[in-house]
This record gives sequence, C-alpha cells and structure tokens, in this order.
Amino acid sequence: MYTGVLNAQRAVFEILKPGTSWVDCHKAAEEAVLTAMVELKVVKMCDGFTLKDMVDIRLGSVFMPHGLGHFIGIDTHDVGGYLPSYPERQSGPGLKSLRTARILEEDMCLTVEPGCYFIDYSIDNALKDPNLSRFIIEEEINKHRGTGGVRLEDVLAITADSFTNYTVAPRGIDEVESVMAQGKWPPVKDLYPELKREDLLTM
Repeated sequence: MYTGVLNAQRAVFEILKPGTSWVDCHKAAEEAVLTAMVELKVVKMCDGFTLKDMVDIRLGSVFMPHGLGHFIGIDTHDVGGYLPSYPERQSGPGLKSLRTARILEEDMCLTVEPGCYFIDYSIDNALKDPNLSRFIIEEEINKHRGTGGVRLEDVLAITADSFTNYTVAPRGIDEVESVMAQGKWPPVKDLYPELKREDLLTM
C-alpha cells in the first residue's frame, strides 16, 4: 500500500511540467493507487476495462477521496485555484475536491500528496454501486477496514521543463526503515533521483 502511494507520486512526477493539466495529474495518481489495489487483490480487473476506464468511472476515489494537492505560497493552502477565465471545478467524487483544475505554469508552487485510505463510508457506498462493486473483492477489502491509510506530501515548484522537489524526507521503504532504526539522514547517496529532492545530499 505504501509503495502504491509512492508510485502515485512517481506517476505524477513523470508528467509534471508546464502545460500539464492538474486534473490529469490527479488521475495519474489514482491509476497508480488502483494498480496497487489490484496487486493487493482488493480490486480485480474486469473484461473490457482498463485501469484508465476504472479511473473514469471514479473507482479511484474510493481509495483516494481527496484532491491531489494545493497551491502553497504566502499561505499553506494558497489561493488562485479557481480564478475567472481558468478551468472550472470538476464534478464527481475525488475530482470535485481538487483545489484547482488549472494547467501548470512555470513558478507555480504546489503540493503533490496522493493517498490511499480504507474508509468505511467510501467502501460501503462503493459496494452499493453496481458500477463500482463489480471491481471490488469484498472479502479482501473488508480485511483492510479500520487500518487507516497512507499519504505522502511533497512541496515542489514547477520549472521551465520539469519541477524541483523541496521535500527531502525519507521516501523509499529502505530509507524510512533506516531512519526509524536511527540510521543517518540525509543519506550519502540518493537512491531515488526520480523524486528530484532538492539539496538532499547537501543538507
């Protein structure tokens, strides 16, 4: 589950640059979370449906009911998400919680914080919906009730052709376990360069 959320960050980071829709970033995160749920055997693939189809029918919002992140600047949750002449708020579970639907631009500062949760309310509603329940393995998802969830939040800035990540916290499972065992941080080598953690080795 943790790796699935980390992979959701990676999926967003792969497309994060000026010109990308924040809505598309959110959907990329949901697809990675659903991939993890398939691997956990909580969700099953059905004939004729791809993971993207499952995202489109909003199955991802069962596990990631929140928006992907928010602008950050003068305030922790900064303004500017839904200004006149910019894309309007999306409808539907998960998407309606997005803090913006804007196209990314250089120098925007945002958080990327995918998550995966097992919330009784979301699970119960999904099991009542035949469009969603056909993908859910009920006896398996019930094993995860009450376990909470995982969210990873990174703060970053959009650059001319990519992004810079200012969060230098441990992210890989090996990094987290090492720090929990009183290991040295920062590490002497960055094993996850795709996370683009600014100044990780020079803290």
